[in-house]
Amino acid sequence: MSRGGSLARAGYLAGAFVGGVAIAGAIPAAAEINNPPVLQDERAPIAKPAFKKLAPAAPAPGSAEPVRGDRQLDLKIEYIDSQIYNPSKDGYDKVRLRGYTGKGVNPNDPFVSPTIEAIPGDTVRITLDNTLPAGPQPGDPGCMPGAQMPDIPHCFNGTNLHTHGLWVSPTGNSDNVLLSINPQTRFTYEYNIPSDHPSGTFWYHTHRHGSTALQVSSGMAGALIIRGDRPPSPTAHGDLDTLIPRSAIPERVLVMQQIQYACRGPAPKPGELGPIKQDADGRYICDPGDVGGIEGYDQFGPGTWPASGRYTSLNGLVFNPDNPLKAKQGEIERWRMIHAGVRDTISLQFFKVRDGKLKPGTKTLLKAGAAADFIKDTCGATPVPYMLVAADGLTMGAGQMTELATFQPGYRFDALVAFPDAGRYCVIDASAPKSGVVNGLDVGPRLLAVVDVAAGTPVKDIQSHITGKLLALAEANMPDDVKQTVIADLKNGTKLSSFTPHPDIADEEVRGNGTQELTFFIDTSGSDVKFEVGNTLNTADVKPYDPARIDRSLPLGKAQEWVLQSHFVSHPFHIHVNPFQIVSILDPNGKDVSAAGAIDDAGGTPPDPQYPGLKGVWKDTLWIKSLIPPSSAPGGIYTIKLRTRYQRYIGEYVLHCHILDHEDQGMMQNVAVVLPDQVDSPAQGDAARSGEHARVGGHKGHK
Repeated sequence: MSRGGSLARAGYLAGAFVGGVAIAGAIPAAAEINNPPVLQDERAPIAKPAFKKLAPAAPAPGSAEPVRGDRQLDLKIEYIDSQIYNPSKDGYDKVRLRGYTGKGVNPNDPFVSPTIEAIPGDTVRITLDNTLPAGPQPGDPGCMPGAQMPDIPHCFNGTNLHTHGLWVSPTGNSDNVLLSINPQTRFTYEYNIPSDHPSGTFWYHTHRHGSTALQVSSGMAGALIIRGDRPPSPTAHGDLDTLIPRSAIPERVLVMQQIQYACRGPAPKPGELGPIKQDADGRYICDPGDVGGIEGYDQFGPGTWPASGRYTSLNGLVFNPDNPLKAKQGEIERWRMIHAGVRDTISLQFFKVRDGKLKPGTKTLLKAGAAADFIKDTCGATPVPYMLVAADGLTMGAGQMTELATFQPGYRFDALVAFPDAGRYCVIDASAPKSGVVNGLDVGPRLLAVVDVAAGTPVKDIQSHITGKLLALAEANMPDDVKQTVIADLKNGTKLSSFTPHPDIADEEVRGNGTQELTFFIDTSGSDVKFEVGNTLNTADVKPYDPARIDRSLPLGKAQEWVLQSHFVSHPFHIHVNPFQIVSILDPNGKDVSAAGAIDDAGGTPPDPQYPGLKGVWKDTLWIKSLIPPSSAPGGIYTIKLRTRYQRYIGEYVLHCHILDHEDQGMMQNVAVVLPDQVDSPAQGDAARSGEHARVGGHKGHK
C-alpha cells in the first residue's frame, strides 16, 4: 500500500445525510439518546479501607455511582455484525466493525464503547481479550517483525489500550502504547490512579501504531471518568464535582464518533482489497448484499470524511428527529463531551427549532448538499450560549460563556448547559473558518441531534442563571473555611480558582531548564508522502517515526517550555502522561490570539473562534494551526508556547498528531522522562527505554 495513497484523493465537500443507527436484525424504534453504559466489574471489587464517601449524587441514565475499591474489568475485542440506516437510499447497510464488548454493555447498541469510571486512589485492571482473527488479512501487511516500514499502516487486528489524559505510569502494563496485543491474545493492563489525580472527563481508545485510525474509526473508543469527592481547603484545591454534584446538576456524557464504513467492489487480486464503492460525487454507496467495514487506509485522508456522506454520531446514534436528547427548561446540566473521532473538526452550537418545523414523528430525509438550506429553514438564527468549565478533563480557571466550542480530534469540554425555553432545539456542527478545521475542509453545518426540552422554569439570562446556581451550590456544599472564598471567586467572573488541578507554571520554574521545540510537517515533494515531526523549528530537521529511536529525553521533576509550529496544514498535538499549560498562541503577525477577547483573523474572515480564552488553560491536546498552504512560510505560521512539568513518572511514551491516520503513517515521536543527570548522556537512548517495543502474543516486536 502506498504511504501517499491517503493523500492522493481530491477532497469534496459533500452534503449531509440524516438517519439513525439500526439495531442488528430489526428496524430500531424511536429512542432517547442516553449516556453510554458503564462497564461493570467482572468480579467482586477488592475492598479498600474506608474513605470519605463521594458527594451525594443521583445516578444518571445509563450510569451508576462507582463503588470505591479496585476495579477488575474485561473488554473483549471482536467483529460486531450490525446495520446502520443509510438515508441516501432510505434503507439499511449491513456493517461488520471491530468493537469492544463487556459486562453491562447493551449488545443492541454496538457503536459506542462503555464508559469506565474510577476514583482517585483506585487501581483499575482492564483485561483486553483480542479475539480478532489471526493470520493474513486482505490489504493488511500484517504485524511486521523488525523495523520494516513501520509507518505504513499495518497490523489491523493487533491492538492495545491508551487512557487518554490520565496521569499514570507509561511503562510496563500501565498506559503503555508500545505494546502490541496481537490477535487471539489476552493481556491485563493495570492503572494505579494516584490519590491526587485530578477528577475529570478523559477517554480511552486503541493506540497500536499502524492501526489506530482504523480501529478508532470503527468505534473502539469510550469515556473514562475520574470522579472526585475532595472539597477545597485553605491549603489545597478540590474537585469540581464537590461544587456541582450530580444530585444537583444532572450529567450527560456524549461520545462523538465518526464511523466511516465503506462497501467495496471485487478485489483485483487475492489478498488485496477491492475499491471503495462511490457515486459520481465521491459519496460512499452500498449495494444490496454488501457488508460495509473499515479495512483500509484509502478510507482516510483529505476530503474522505466529508465526501463519504457519513455523519458524526452521538453515543452511537446518527441524527434522527425520533432519537432525541431530552432535557427540562431551565435545568442546568453538565455535558461531558468527547471528540472520539479521527479527522473531522466539530463546532458545537445550539439553536431553537423554528415554530412548526421538525415536529416529532416527521419524516426527515435530506438530499445531498441540502444540509445548509435545511438547517437555515429549520433552526433559529440566535445561538444558545453555554458555559465551558473544563478543557480536556481539567477544570478551567474560570467558567467561559460561549456560543460555539471548537472540538478538534481528541478534545474534551465540560459545559454547563441550560435551555431557556421549552420546545425542540437543534444541536449543530456549525460551519467554521477553513483555517481552523482539519485539512482546511469544512463539513458544516450538519445536524448532530435534537433536544426535546420539557416545560420548566423560564430563563431570561443564561449566564446569570448558571452563576446564580453555582453560588447557591457553593453556599450549600462548600466547607465553612473556604465557602466565602469560593463565593467571592464566582461573583468575580465565575472564577473556579479553588478547583483547578495544577498550579500555574511561572517563569522562574522553567528558567534554565532548556526549551523543547517541535515542528509538524507533511513532505509531499516525493513519490511517497511523509508525515514527520522535528525537534527544532527548522523544516529540514523533521523525521518520520522510528520505533527504535528516542527523540527527546526530558528531566524528571523539572518544568520546561515548549514552542510548537506546523509548516504544512494544521495538526492537533497530543502528548501522553503530563498535561501542559498554554502560555501564548501567536498568529503569523505576532498577535497573541489566546487572550480572552482576542480576534484570530489572520486566516481571513470570519475570525476563527477556537483560540481566544485559552491563555493559561491546561490541556493535553491542542490545535497547532498553520495557514500553509496556500500561504508560504513564514507568513502562515502560528507559534504556540506551552509549559509542562515532568512529574512522578519515568519511562518512554509518545507525542503525536491526533489526526490518527497521520500518527499511523509517521507523525509521532518517542519521548522518555529520565533522571535529570541522564538527559544528555550519550547512552541514555538505550538505558532509558522501558524495553523494546514489545509484543504480547503472535509476532515479535511492535515495529
